[in-house]
Amino acid sequence: MRGFQPLFLGIFAIFAFSWLGMTVVPNLQIGSLNPQTDEDGADIYPMPDSGMATRGAQVYAANGCIYCHTQQVRPDYGGSDLERKWGERRSAPRDYIFQPIAFLGKVRRGPDLANVGHRQALTEKGAAAAPSPAAGAAPAPGQSPAAPGSPAAAGTPAAGTNAAAATVAASPAALPPAGTEPAANVQTSAPAMVGNAAALTADGKPLPYTAAWHHRHLYNPRSVNGDSDMPAYHFLYEKRRISGEVSPDAINFAGDVDAGPGAGWEIIPSYDAKCLVAYLMSRDQSHPLKEAKSPVIAAAPAAPATEAKK
Repeated sequence: MRGFQPLFLGIFAIFAFSWLGMTVVPNLQIGSLNPQTDEDGADIYPMPDSGMATRGAQVYAANGCIYCHTQQVRPDYGGSDLERKWGERRSAPRDYIFQPIAFLGKVRRGPDLANVGHRQALTEKGAAAAPSPAAGAAPAPGQSPAAPGSPAAAGTPAAGTNAAAATVAASPAALPPAGTEPAANVQTSAPAMVGNAAALTADGKPLPYTAAWHHRHLYNPRSVNGDSDMPAYHFLYEKRRISGEVSPDAINFAGDVDAGPGAGWEIIPSYDAKCLVAYLMSRDQSHPLKEAKSPVIAAAPAAPATEAKK
């Protein structure tokens, strides 16, 4: 019994110092972090997620996405994340201050998703810069050019055509610049799902990381990546018969008919599926942080100038 008291005090001290080092000290260092602002109090980052994105985070966790995807860009000395273009800088504690649970993850069977929403914004920016396939197209033989302001010139589908498939609408609203306002309830269905020409590739498939692409990827991962081992989340979608016109919410399976539900059927995302896509599209850590500056890439030495021939 004489040696029991020192043993007990020693064990207690070990646990006490471990608790202080793992809980109290980190909380003192980063537990009171506030959003970063500029000198004028503007350019606030980060901002809280929207309601749809908050619900989407719950769907993300409930369906085990955290087991195969991380949301943590490692520094250049700790991995190759920056070389893989998964982010422009390393992740920092301030990136997560409005997230009740930070899905950092520890296993990467799939790519890191910390900036998957930023990749979507870049894709839409590139699509907006590209001319629409219909713009400037020569009229078919026997047709006269559409007059400016006419329904044909405005992209109104001709009589007898499928309205959902022929709709050419404005590109869905992209995420606001980081730090300007709370993440928007990003449009995750029509018109990007079926007929938005600005959101389609040359072969008619959805552009990568747009809402239509995410929905198609969730429903049938192999239809966008033949080597994917991600499970298909069919239960987040509804298969139903087409009654009249195709729904504007229906997933676009252009370029791979076999990936779809078959003739006469369509796949419609549930509200949880739309929230999950809104959550993915809101993941953006591209805003510069003072404590996590982008790595400086050294410029290649200039080649020695050749002497001019006399």
